Amino acid sequence: MKLLTHNLNGKDILAVLGADGSVIDISKANIYKKDMNELILTLNNDEKTRLESLSHEIGGIKYENTVKRSPIIFPLQDIICLGINFMEHAVESYKFKKIEFDGKREYPVYFSKRANEIVGDGGFIESHNDITSTLDYEVELAAIVGKDAKNISPDEVNKYIFGYTILNDISSRDIQNRYKQWYYGKSLDGATLMGPWIVTDLDVANLKIESRINGELRQSSNTNKMIFDINYVLSDLSKGMTIKAGSIISLGTPSGVGMGFTPPKYLKTQDMVECYIEGIGTLTNIVK
Repeated sequence: MKLLTHNLNGKDILAVLGADGSVIDISKANIYKKDMNELILTLNNDEKTRLESLSHEIGGIKYENTVKRSPIIFPLQDIICLGINFMEHAVESYKFKKIEFDGKREYPVYFSKRANEIVGDGGFIESHNDITSTLDYEVELAAIVGKDAKNISPDEVNKYIFGYTILNDISSRDIQNRYKQWYYGKSLDGATLMGPWIVTDLDVANLKIESRINGELRQSSNTNKMIFDINYVLSDLSKGMTIKAGSIISLGTPSGVGMGFTPPKYLKTQDMVECYIEGIGTLTNIVK
C-alpha cells in the first residue's frame, strides 16, 4: 500500500494510491486523520484493512494533476541519519577529505538532521547560493517507525516499521566540513526531500537505488550493499533509547554523490534531481 499527502484547495489531505495509479482520499474509507503523523500514531488494524481495500480501487485524481506534498510534512523530531553506510561511499568520502580509509566499519555513524518542513515530490531544492557553492545530493532509503521501540532484537524490527520512502539528504559540503559535526551542513531549509509516498509491507533487503542529475546516472547501487541494515540499526538504537513512533531513520547513500567526482559535480540552479528506489518509485525535484 502506498500512502501520500496532497494539497487540495489549500488543505493537505491524506490519500492512498489506487490500483490505476490515481490518488484516492482516505475519507472514502471513512478514516479521518489530520496528517500522516496522526495516521502513523493511531492507525488500527481495522483502519489498515480498509485502507488496503481502498488501494485496490480506481478512479481517483490523476497523480500528475495533484499538488504534491511530502508524505510527512512536519516531522515530530529531527531525522536520524546514517553516514557512510555503503562501503563505496565511505571510500569516496575519505578520498574527498584526503584521509586514508582502512576499509573497516565496525560501528554505524549516526547523526541528526533538522527538517522544519520536508519538501515533497515536484518541490524545489533551495540553492542557498548566498552561503554555499557545494550543494550535493544523496538518495537514501528512509524507514518510518510505526510504534515505540525500546530494547528490541533485530528479528523484531519488522513489526515496528510503518513503511519506507525515499529521502534526498541534500548536503552543503563546505558548511558540513567547516564544523566538526555535520548538523548545520545537513539542515538548511529545504534540504530534506521525501516521497513520493510511504510504502507499507515492503521487503527492502534487495532493492535497486539510483539517482540521476539532468538524466545522467550518478548513483547506482542496491540496498543489499548497506553495511548496516534497518534490522541492525533500529535494534542498535533502541538499546537504552526509546525510538518513538513517527521517527524517520534515513539509511545512508551509495557512492556517486557530487563530491565524489574529480572535479566535483555539485548541484546548480535548474538541475533536475531524480532519486529512485525499486519498489517505491521516483522522487523528482529541481534546484531553485
